Amino acid sequence: MKNLARCWALAALLPLAAAAQSFPTRAVRVMVPFPPGGATDIIGRLVAVKMQEVWGQPVLVENRAGAGTVVGTDYVAKSAPDGHTLGMVVTAYVINPSLRTDLPYDTLKDLAGVTQVSVQHLVMTAHPSLEANTIAELIALAKKNPGKLAYATPGSGTAMHLSVELLKTAAGIDLVHVPYKGGAPAQQDVMSGRVPILMDVLYAVQPLIKSGRIKVLALLSPQRAPESPEYPTVAEAVPGVSALSIVGVVAAAATPRELVNRISADIARAVKSSDLTERMKQQGMEPVGSTPDQFDALIKSEIDKWAKVVKLSGAKVD
Repeated sequence: MKNLARCWALAALLPLAAAAQSFPTRAVRVMVPFPPGGATDIIGRLVAVKMQEVWGQPVLVENRAGAGTVVGTDYVAKSAPDGHTLGMVVTAYVINPSLRTDLPYDTLKDLAGVTQVSVQHLVMTAHPSLEANTIAELIALAKKNPGKLAYATPGSGTAMHLSVELLKTAAGIDLVHVPYKGGAPAQQDVMSGRVPILMDVLYAVQPLIKSGRIKVLALLSPQRAPESPEYPTVAEAVPGVSALSIVGVVAAAATPRELVNRISADIARAVKSSDLTERMKQQGMEPVGSTPDQFDALIKSEIDKWAKVVKLSGAKVD
């Protein structure tokens, strides 16, 4: 009887193993929950190009922006659990459960972590005409003009949004949030002077900084970035205020675990030890390449961490 049960168990595992070994059997779609041109789109396309080489099938990036990444993520949550639809997620993924009461999916039950791709620095920048050149000067300016200075972000509920809300609470200032559907349109409005301040991912705005179209006020990182030691941190002026942005890949929760492990291993290997690694580093990203279990654990801990920030800051969806 025991042998028969063992045979049944093995028979049940065979289709899963076969699915993992034969993956992918057609084009893979990677959902990016922002418009083209922003930080997440850049890394999504870098990963897609590399995985197309690895898998020998087309890997197509699709941009589904809206509702602070919810639209694109919901599409992945409701997709066929066969690994052929993957989603890029950012820190908004772990902020939304405490910030939005109407999520159309359950983050922990409907989606599974595949791998954390990278971690990157957030930076507060400004139009060159802004009177303030440092965080201390910005705080002083904001206190003279409460509710009159605006800051742009790639969307409500993002790490960019919540990190500024944390700064506002700690420094006792009032800045007005102007959310956009992605980093590219936010950058355009700050460069044109329509909004004075921009919070975004460092690698996405580095060309704008180097060309003088925007200026750096400070990084949100816990310490200065090794590749950009000239940039001060917010924490140097306001201790305790820091944040980093994470980027990862998720799949529908019902995707067979063997298949999730296979996809994770392929992406993680490319992130950690291929030409993709160097391209990411050149862009200012720190490659990670975690296992599904490690990424799931990080997701749970980040949800708890950001829930406290949302409660402390009183942040709301704009």
